[in-house]
Amino acid sequence: MTHDQSVRIAPSADVDDRAEIGSGSSVWHLAQVREQAVLGRDCVIGRGAYIGTGVKLGDNVKVQNYALVYEPAEVGDGAFIGPAAVFTNDHRPRSVDPDGKQKRAGDWHAVGVTVGEGASIGARAVCVAPVRIGRWAMVGAGAVVTTDVPDFALVVGVPARRIGWIGRAGERLERVDAETWGCPETGSLYREVEGAIEEVQQ
Repeated sequence: MTHDQSVRIAPSADVDDRAEIGSGSSVWHLAQVREQAVLGRDCVIGRGAYIGTGVKLGDNVKVQNYALVYEPAEVGDGAFIGPAAVFTNDHRPRSVDPDGKQKRAGDWHAVGVTVGEGASIGARAVCVAPVRIGRWAMVGAGAVVTTDVPDFALVVGVPARRIGWIGRAGERLERVDAETWGCPETGSLYREVEGAIEEVQQ
């Protein structure tokens, strides 16, 4: 395991020696970080969370208590994964094959969840791989995501559907005119083009 003195790992955590833990990161009680997992700088892995084999987390990622991040997930810088959220990795899961024999690791192909920079996944949300959560998007608590989520989208429900747009500050955007949205907290502007939102450089 590669890390420096700034890394904090609770005595009850299970961190594989082949995992890479970035400086300033913390792995709390009963969490498990598997082999070849890569955590960036200043990550926080909460109590009982699971980080699967080869999962890649960017810098400043927070994985809250009991979240399950199965491989081959990739999570961008500054993303938030809420308590008990689940990232699946088997689109058609079965314990056995058609002949009743137990399936082994080589009998299926893992697919992953990709989370963009700054995105937030609410408590107990389920992201059904393969799926991409866009930059700075927000997935509401308890949502089940089965299709890709656009950048800055706010999605809720089962299955998850977009109900609005959300800015970097986590505030729901308000319409300014036919094509422009604004953040009520920061004043930042966003332009909607063909069902997608992009930031307006100010």
